[in-house]
Amino acid sequence: MAQLITKKNHVPLQRRSIFQRLLKQWDIQLMVIPAIIFIFIFSYIPMYGVLMSFQDYSLFKGFMGSPWVGFKHFEMFFNAPEFWTVMRNTLVISLLKFGVGFPAPILLALMLNEVRGRVFKRSIQTISYLPHFLSWVIVSGFVVSLLSTDNGSVNILLQSLHLIDEPINFLSKPGYFWSILIVTGLWKEIGFASIVYLAAIAGVDPHLYEAASMDGANRFKQIFLVTLPSILPVVIIFMILAIGDLLNAGFEDILLLGSNPVLRDVSDVIDTYVYRVGIQNSRFSYATAVGLFKAIISVGMLTGANFVARKSGNSLW
Repeated sequence: MAQLITKKNHVPLQRRSIFQRLLKQWDIQLMVIPAIIFIFIFSYIPMYGVLMSFQDYSLFKGFMGSPWVGFKHFEMFFNAPEFWTVMRNTLVISLLKFGVGFPAPILLALMLNEVRGRVFKRSIQTISYLPHFLSWVIVSGFVVSLLSTDNGSVNILLQSLHLIDEPINFLSKPGYFWSILIVTGLWKEIGFASIVYLAAIAGVDPHLYEAASMDGANRFKQIFLVTLPSILPVVIIFMILAIGDLLNAGFEDILLLGSNPVLRDVSDVIDTYVYRVGIQNSRFSYATAVGLFKAIISVGMLTGANFVARKSGNSLW
């Protein structure tokens, strides 16, 4: 009898629809609707344009009138003389940004967490956050002025230290471009990227530090034994996202800092190649095929990184 009563009581819970649960949280769900509409309009509807990569697309004939050509544009890209240069630059710049740009905010957050002076800590945080809110147009102009051969601060400093005899045009030397790009991107984003890690560190139980201190662990050991293991799930999640975004070597920063044609052999990545071929040369189908190729590889890398991270118990899905 008790089992029958229990089953009857559980039937309404089992049959409770998703719509009823959403209706119960209508005020919270209402806040999400604008974001869903925005993503649907600007992310899902444009996916229809992927069909262009399998056509010889014509603006006058449209999607329905343009002839289908299969994988013709993909084969053209794989056989293009620029293919290996573009792929090399994309992978090298992406790996450099990942290798330098990913751990740097974590290190900054760990160091700021050890600062005891509140005023000094807040000042450093504010100074490191500010560059994120500057557009790449402003930042690139600042870098160009800094490295200029005419009264550029860097050249003046190097000459005053007698390290060089005459000014160097850094933005015309391919050997300097990757270093300039990585350092500039790091300066711009390190402070803002550290916010998440600072928030994760703030959530660590203080009793863990007290227990480690009683066991004789100094501040340096507490970082490795308490802080890093506690924020590891956050680090893994952001690492998965960074790996999935690995082929996005950059667009605005490379386009602005690497605008000199002399630098094309070291600055031309997939995004700038798509822009130059697709927008400037009006080869829409070809550029769409190149962009789709990059997207497929990125999804594969994201899925693979998530699969590996799942073994540690921290994954996106």
